Amino acid sequence: MGKPSKITDLQLDSDRIIETVHALGHRIEERFPSSGLGTLAERLDSIANNVVERLERAAKPILALRVAVGVCIIGLAAILVEFFLMDFSDVRPSVAEFVEAVGAGTEGLIFLGLTLIFLFTLEGRIKRRRALHSLRELRALAHIIDMHQLTKDPDRVIGGVVDTPSSPDRELGKFQIGRYLDYCSEMLSLVSKVAALYAQSFDDPVVLAAVDEVEGLTTGLSAKMWQKIMIIDREPPDG
Repeated sequence: MGKPSKITDLQLDSDRIIETVHALGHRIEERFPSSGLGTLAERLDSIANNVVERLERAAKPILALRVAVGVCIIGLAAILVEFFLMDFSDVRPSVAEFVEAVGAGTEGLIFLGLTLIFLFTLEGRIKRRRALHSLRELRALAHIIDMHQLTKDPDRVIGGVVDTPSSPDRELGKFQIGRYLDYCSEMLSLVSKVAALYAQSFDDPVVLAAVDEVEGLTTGLSAKMWQKIMIIDREPPDG
């Protein structure tokens, strides 16, 4: 559990995803220079590159950890062998002492088994924790993208809206608002694709559940944006 799965013929191409993220960043910068959305695109670009590096690292064994685990297992095995080789021929325990010894031995075996399970699964759990950290970062980015589109309302296109002193500045026209929302939706889709790289590289059910959560979140947020886009598209062109 937690180990990278075997690569199949049908899979996402991480290089193409990074290229698409990079191209989207250029498009946003050209349309909305020095915008917060462009900064988010740069952040997604950085995360996508880091994800590729992390997946490559996850595919490799953690040698230092495996050596340490091997030493611990050898040490436990040596203690166990020494115990079985001890001479108990002169020992004549009472019934109570025998029962107590059996109980202590059973507890020791249970503890030994749990220790071995912990050691054998340690590497997988470390890799899982790293993957979940990256997926939490992608989930947070999706929420930030959603925050950027909150003030891009179709009401500004339809008209009849009276601003209050606390209303945000809304200088974008119909076309620009539509493009802004479209860029946000595209970026959410790419967030989902970056998360999906973990799904094709890990068999860990906890990681797969976290990927599904990110994909569900981005799909829901994107649907809200497309509702706005459809409302805007029903309005006549600017001017």
